[in-house]
Amino acid sequence: MKIDRRSFLSLGVGAVAGLTLSPLPWKMMDDSSIWTQMWPWTPVPEDGEVSYVNSTCTLCPGGCGILVRKVNERAVKIEGLKGHPVNDGGICILGLSGLQLLYGPTRVKTPLKRVGKRGEGRWEKISWDKAISEVAEKLKNLRKENKPHTVGCISGSANGTLPKLIERFLTVYGSPNFMKIPSIQDSYELTLHLTQGVQALAGVDIENSDFVLSFGSGIIDGWGSPVRMFKANSALKKSGGRLVQIEPRLSNTAAKADRWIPINPGTEAALALGLAHVIVKKSLYHKDFIENYASGFYDKTGDNGFKRFVLDECGLDKISKITGVDKTVMETLAKNFAKAKKPIAISGRGQGKSPGSLNEFMAVHALNALVGNINKKGGISAVPEPDFINWPELEMDAIAAKGMQKERLDGAGSNKFPDTGSLLNRFAQSINSGETGKKYPMEVLFVAGANPCYTMPDTKTTKKAFGKIPFVVSFSPYMDETAQNADLILPNHTCLERYEDMPAPVGLTKPVICLSKPVVSPLFDTKQTGDVIIALAKALSGNISKAFVWDSYKTCLEKTLGSKWDVLVEDGIWVDNDFTAPAWENAFDTPSAKFEFYALKTDDINPVKIEGDDNSYPLVLMPYDSVRLANGFIGDPPFVVKTVSDTVLKGKDSFVEINPETAKSCGLSQGNYAVLSTPKGTAMVKINLFEGIMPGIIALPRGLGHTAYDKYLANKGLNVNDLIGPVEDSVSGLDTAWGIRAKLSKA
Repeated sequence: MKIDRRSFLSLGVGAVAGLTLSPLPWKMMDDSSIWTQMWPWTPVPEDGEVSYVNSTCTLCPGGCGILVRKVNERAVKIEGLKGHPVNDGGICILGLSGLQLLYGPTRVKTPLKRVGKRGEGRWEKISWDKAISEVAEKLKNLRKENKPHTVGCISGSANGTLPKLIERFLTVYGSPNFMKIPSIQDSYELTLHLTQGVQALAGVDIENSDFVLSFGSGIIDGWGSPVRMFKANSALKKSGGRLVQIEPRLSNTAAKADRWIPINPGTEAALALGLAHVIVKKSLYHKDFIENYASGFYDKTGDNGFKRFVLDECGLDKISKITGVDKTVMETLAKNFAKAKKPIAISGRGQGKSPGSLNEFMAVHALNALVGNINKKGGISAVPEPDFINWPELEMDAIAAKGMQKERLDGAGSNKFPDTGSLLNRFAQSINSGETGKKYPMEVLFVAGANPCYTMPDTKTTKKAFGKIPFVVSFSPYMDETAQNADLILPNHTCLERYEDMPAPVGLTKPVICLSKPVVSPLFDTKQTGDVIIALAKALSGNISKAFVWDSYKTCLEKTLGSKWDVLVEDGIWVDNDFTAPAWENAFDTPSAKFEFYALKTDDINPVKIEGDDNSYPLVLMPYDSVRLANGFIGDPPFVVKTVSDTVLKGKDSFVEINPETAKSCGLSQGNYAVLSTPKGTAMVKINLFEGIMPGIIALPRGLGHTAYDKYLANKGLNVNDLIGPVEDSVSGLDTAWGIRAKLSKA
């Protein structure tokens, strides 16, 4: 029987319709749902009263509003909160899977004290009273020995009531060593401080832009507030705006961009200066802004002005050789950017979990200044943090005052790095090198809302440093890698069980405070970390106790937020709708009262030198981010792990992305096992041929290779942080590493 194309299509449509109308597939689906409900480990809520609670997701810095559906007292579903200014009903897969973190087996259910060697996993349960008493006793003894400065804390953030409460505790106790996990916010804050003279966060108005020039920022790969960025990208496309993505690898953002421009890794600053060369040479810059509101553009006595430098040192032939980007591409890109009505240039690779080179951020921000789109709609704005923490002034005793005069162990705020607030990348290195011995050792370390033994580059060095600290206290609600290496775990409530404020989600253009509040009562014997800090302060008495006038963390939070509290409890978010970024005449608090172009040197054009030599390691390994892989304090719940492609993770094997041309030169084919080596370590990987990565470069995802959590996440793939290390920025002290030299060989 001969079937033509039309008959074949008709037959196909009929078959589909027949199956749809038939009860068979629906019966199979019904049976399947019944079978899954009969699995013994699947929680099935009993029938009962249905209610809804709105809150804020704190699983990443995004600050999305969530609506949690409950049956009786059990939370059964999380969805995005419609009308919320950050995500307006949207939700990412991590937020959607948050219930698995609430009810899953990775929870630390009670205070635990280590009884075996670090990392052995041998613990004994301990009461809260005994745990707090033990910590307080160690802290009392250190003060008796005039060593309060030997106590420190690593926090997931420096913003919000809880981090400020911990910092207040350390200050009145006598320690300057409050550190936080680094991110692009460190580089952006420093950039805005040096060019605009303000202490502010970068507000990125992509929604109202018409030309977004992204230097590796994963706008739809989890950069900033992920759901907001998804929606902003859609709004940009809907309005006819353009997105140009500049990076060595074809990320999801690059694939969805109007144009992807491959670039030699680490040369983003050079490309930005090359674009500035075209804009200046063709006089395409915003003349009113440059003439009246900018300083350093023209030559000064003894200085080389920005204009002269980019014209003399950043010619397109030179920049093309450095970046690998064709001259005609640069010229066209610069013209299109400068001629757009509302262009914006942004920095921060991937999700922005690592700071990056200050030169790169300054060069990219200079493009925003050249086109005059600073503090304008569709541009980049300096957004102050919400000003609501106004606690009584501390009374310092002599021990605390002397301790606070000690130099920080990470070197932040020193003569070498006076403008940088925290340098966690230097902390582990200084401990292991013995540098701290010249100053003082670290005796007690608190870790709150962070997992540095997993997230920091060169995890081996980080764990070694932890091994040299006599007493480590983790506040993690989960048995993560850092908790595994602690002496005492004082578990916090999860984000669905606690009150906590989240000010200034990344990239928002107005001052915002979000509030996470209890959706369910605490399931286990856990405590809000703020309550533990207050209890410790009370146990230490004296000025330390006086500094904490609140009976509980909730009381502290309520009184601190003041008139904003009722709005936050009702809506979950407070927005300063009256805020408008100041006009140029009032925007810059620099010595010149203008935007200040930074002084450039010839070396600023060259990429940051990464670790490893070209001969021993002919390839470059770069980490990349995926919205399907949580790579911060929180690990992927089981539902999210199941969404990871089998070209990224298959079984327990990680795939390394490699250009077919490079793979051929190494004698490797799709699916082959290979040995991946860097100056930091060696690992077994499988090969995934990928046309979307430049030759000579290989890539591994962040978010795999956990040694903690549960069987769904642990021992799956590689932690790329085991294979890379930090590279210190000579100006800021921040980590500037964008990769590491590597080699691949047949297994």
